[in-house]
Amino acid sequence: MKRKALFIINPISGGKKKDGVPELIEKYLDKETLNYVVVFSDGVSHARQIAKEAVNKFNLIVAVGGDGTINEVASAIVGSDTTLGIIPYGSGNGLSRFLGISMDAAKAINTLNTGNIEVIDSAKLNGMPFFNMAGMGFDAHISELFSHGKKRGFFTYLKSSIQELSKYKSQTYNLDIDGAAYEREAFMLSFANSSQYGNNAHISPNASVQDGLLDICVIKKFPLWKFPEMCLRMITKTAEGTSYVEIIRGKCIQVKRINPGPVHLDGEPQIKGTDITIEVIPSSLKVIVGNSYKK
Repeated sequence: MKRKALFIINPISGGKKKDGVPELIEKYLDKETLNYVVVFSDGVSHARQIAKEAVNKFNLIVAVGGDGTINEVASAIVGSDTTLGIIPYGSGNGLSRFLGISMDAAKAINTLNTGNIEVIDSAKLNGMPFFNMAGMGFDAHISELFSHGKKRGFFTYLKSSIQELSKYKSQTYNLDIDGAAYEREAFMLSFANSSQYGNNAHISPNASVQDGLLDICVIKKFPLWKFPEMCLRMITKTAEGTSYVEIIRGKCIQVKRINPGPVHLDGEPQIKGTDITIEVIPSSLKVIVGNSYKK
């Protein structure tokens, strides 16, 4: 029997047009093994709603968008027998890159034909799922600003980051990581399932989505003139070698901060209170990976 696939396309992710995606699917998908349906989402959380209604009706649900779109679709199917597929069309595409999925849509569709399935970890922040990266501090602040802007894309994000870098102040965080207590003054805290934010910027180069752990990345305030070096270190996977980055690994993390404010889950901002709980959910999501993915 042929398997059934549903493609959910986010038309605004990454600021990239996707009008031609259905034609690419028709051209490159192996229709000998897959019957498929294509739908477009039309607002926040719509992709999640579509996936939730489809989870027991399709073998494969494909997110066509960025990490935020992947989050919506994966949130609906995590823990089920349905497999996640990805065609990257976001600004950063952090999880897609980590899983070895090509940024070229036609090649990503061919990856779906291979059916190379891995089971990966997911995580939750105050009960809300994330799959690539969650965080608080500077990157959550930028995500919140970014969400209110009209323009999307990497360069808009980079411009906002540079503009806000000198203004943003570090905060004190009290952490409980698997029962061990830490107090840290941090510019931002990132909870990494994969190694990177996106655009091959690796904050935790040794992270794994299959080890049952999260990498808690404590990024300390660094001088503005160090910004190019920090960017280079992330691209060259040497961020852990600087005194401004500390990485602690754990399964269950309690965070207490002085003030409520933004957090982000896979780049999408939420406003949360002073007490945050993050936990890993091992081996909870089936996903098709690229040939270059390394366990």
